[in-house]
Amino acid sequence: MDAVEMETDLTTTSPVEPTAIDEALADAESHPQGTCQFVTFAIGTEEYAVDIMQVREIQAWSEVTILPNQPEYMRGVLNLRGVIVPIFDLRRRFNQGITEATNIHVVVIIAVDDRIIGILVDRVSDILTVDRSEIRQVPDIDENEDSEHLIGLVTAEDRMVALLDTGCLFKSDIINKNINAAEEMLADQN
Repeated sequence: MDAVEMETDLTTTSPVEPTAIDEALADAESHPQGTCQFVTFAIGTEEYAVDIMQVREIQAWSEVTILPNQPEYMRGVLNLRGVIVPIFDLRRRFNQGITEATNIHVVVIIAVDDRIIGILVDRVSDILTVDRSEIRQVPDIDENEDSEHLIGLVTAEDRMVALLDTGCLFKSDIINKNINAAEEMLADQN
């Protein structure tokens, strides 16, 4: 499977802060006009989505370089055309076990703040276009850590899609620490 390139410019991506997301959702509720698009993907039977403007490309799973002391939900790093990209197992990030990656799994390459990361998922579903007024708040669930990684919920046909807050889910300090370690390791090998 060839990589599917998404036409976006890395310089136009601005940092995503939880407060900015809250403001955007509040604005969406008060101004229902307008649509937004999301790339949807699945982990088992659960569907998740990220803003299409964050997606840089989608590619087939390939083996990664494992780093010492990486977070348990990080699979390793991938050298993507000279850019060191940390690859995160979304299933593991949500404490649902480890993905036994095969050639049918895909990696969604996204921009988070000023970094590029990859998310290992079971499959990409489709591109979902929704009216901003259709985005629903995530219900408060007893301090559930997983719910803080969601910015909203959307019903699409007969399924519920959770919209991910990638800035919260993949914190920049963790990403930067692991990318710096990978770059140092690769420099030592050369």
